[in-house]
Amino acid sequence: MRLSELSGKEIVDVKKAERLGVLGQTDLEINENTGQIQALLIPSSLKWFGLRKQGGEIRVPWQHIKKIGSDMIIIDVHDEE
Repeated sequence: MRLSELSGKEIVDVKKAERLGVLGQTDLEINENTGQIQALLIPSSLKWFGLRKQGGEIRVPWQHIKKIGSDMIIIDVHDEE
């Protein structure tokens, strides 16, 4: 899948059934050596339970992404606090 194909997809938390943002409004953390996506960085003023807040953004590790569909990305966040 190309990065351009990810743009505009809604990010949804499967446990809370909650819309967290749209990928076009997020940044990606990419491993410079492998080119693989490490995490999604979603701007937010709120802290989501189980996700780490870094300077006004929420970091969603790639391993939390469970499914990428035609119009949304489903994430499953483990309760880590």
